[in-house]
Amino acid sequence: MLSVDKAIIARMKSHEHSFEVLVDCEKAIAVREGKQIPLSEVAAAINVFSDAKKGLEAPKGALQEAFGTTNAEEIIPAIIKRGEIQLTQEYRENLRNTKRKQIVEIIHRNGVDPKTHSPHPITRIENAFQEAKVHIDEFRDVNEQVQDILKKMRVILPIRFEIKEIEVKISPEYAPKCYSAVRSFGTLLKDEWQNNGYWIAVVELPGGMESDFYDKLNKICHGNMEARLIKTK
Repeated sequence: MLSVDKAIIARMKSHEHSFEVLVDCEKAIAVREGKQIPLSEVAAAINVFSDAKKGLEAPKGALQEAFGTTNAEEIIPAIIKRGEIQLTQEYRENLRNTKRKQIVEIIHRNGVDPKTHSPHPITRIENAFQEAKVHIDEFRDVNEQVQDILKKMRVILPIRFEIKEIEVKISPEYAPKCYSAVRSFGTLLKDEWQNNGYWIAVVELPGGMESDFYDKLNKICHGNMEARLIKTK
């Protein structure tokens, strides 16, 4: 179990009572985002306090009134998910920066310019973030934030999420080396080996990854391959 000295406080107010629990910072945030983590790894103590610093436990009557139970193992996750997790400013900044990078990568992988159907460079996306004054919620899942952020960014940067289907034909010399590379980019819709040893595949991948996909295969095949865009949706 987490050392009390390394724990932070998660606090919640309900029915005119204040409740506090001692938790691991990163794991408490993970629980808040929906991850399943054993309580013994999240909490420094299986206790609910009215004042954690003074070690004052919350009255059972107050717990029953606010949560409908006095069982700390049920109450602690509720406080983590619904209450306030007291983070240091430095930790908040680090967490926001991490999620910012993840969101930029998601937009870069999936987003394209609607006119050219080409991906936007990461630097262009980052500049649009700054110009649109995008706010990153350090507690909210990155995938849930993407659509809200896109609405703000589209005022500045034309962008649309696309899925592309690409067909490739690769010679016997390079086909085995390309197989895992092609699969790593998306979903394999067609996987067909010809009698002459050529491999024909159709892969469905995020629109923003089209250029990276071609670059990767050309590097392996030294340009000796055929590829064509079948469908954009």
